[in-house]
Amino acid sequence: MSTLNKPPLVIIHPLVLISVVDHYNRIISKTQQPRVVGALLGERKPDGVIDITNSYALPFEEDPKDQNIWYLDHIYNETLFELHRKININEKIVGWYSTGSRFKPNDIQINQIFYKYTSTPIFVIIDVHQFDPLSLPTEAYTSVDEISKSGEIIQNFVHIPSTVQAFEPEEIGVEQLLREINNVDTQSLSAKAEQKINGVKGMNKKIAQIQQYLTLIQQGKVKPNQLIINNLQEILNYLPNLGTSEVVQAFTTKNNDNMLTIYLASLMRSIIAYHNLINNQAQQDKKVK
Repeated sequence: MSTLNKPPLVIIHPLVLISVVDHYNRIISKTQQPRVVGALLGERKPDGVIDITNSYALPFEEDPKDQNIWYLDHIYNETLFELHRKININEKIVGWYSTGSRFKPNDIQINQIFYKYTSTPIFVIIDVHQFDPLSLPTEAYTSVDEISKSGEIIQNFVHIPSTVQAFEPEEIGVEQLLREINNVDTQSLSAKAEQKINGVKGMNKKIAQIQQYLTLIQQGKVKPNQLIINNLQEILNYLPNLGTSEVVQAFTTKNNDNMLTIYLASLMRSIIAYHNLINNQAQQDKKVK
């Protein structure tokens, strides 16, 4: 596949993640297989974005000693997909998934099978043991043709940006699931504050990665990637200029409005408390008389 056809983004829905975790837990509890493999269903949008909305498990085995020996039941895949089409004809095979933290040498061979179902198969690695709240447990790849040093055309995986998004019914379902598991109110103020903190921590982590990358380029240890440099420049162009008098005045006005609201709320609270104290004293005087 040419890099011109590489999808700009892969969207993964929560239903897919839940299905993969269930698949992994069912297989690992019965066998010693280190990972599981399945098919990804969805659609390719007009802008090239791959929207992955569903998945199902596939029978898969591999020799841990020789990674060139593996088995994937493609007949089972085709049969299950035909049954799935009777329920949702809009979802098509867009790629496949594997659990783990990184891809293996035989994954490029497995990826060749899915060219039968789509011209741009997406390979998503899902780390079911990911506990870092600041990063996603998914990594998306697609294969491109490259020329080796010997002049042969070979295929290698290239990374694709991925994100997790949900439809409104999925958000409600995930919220209910989290409430049953953690027994917490996901709409509480503390939960929202924690999400904001994790978001800031995640942003700081990304900024540190950018700084490390630019430092390596400056030291001559890494060759600059013009696409990455252009993206960084675009990010910097989007940053607002906070030094203008209009922005400073707007922040000052907003801050004064917030302080006025807090002051009035504190004043009303004191008046109400003083009023309750007077009423309580009056009631006590009546009881004494």
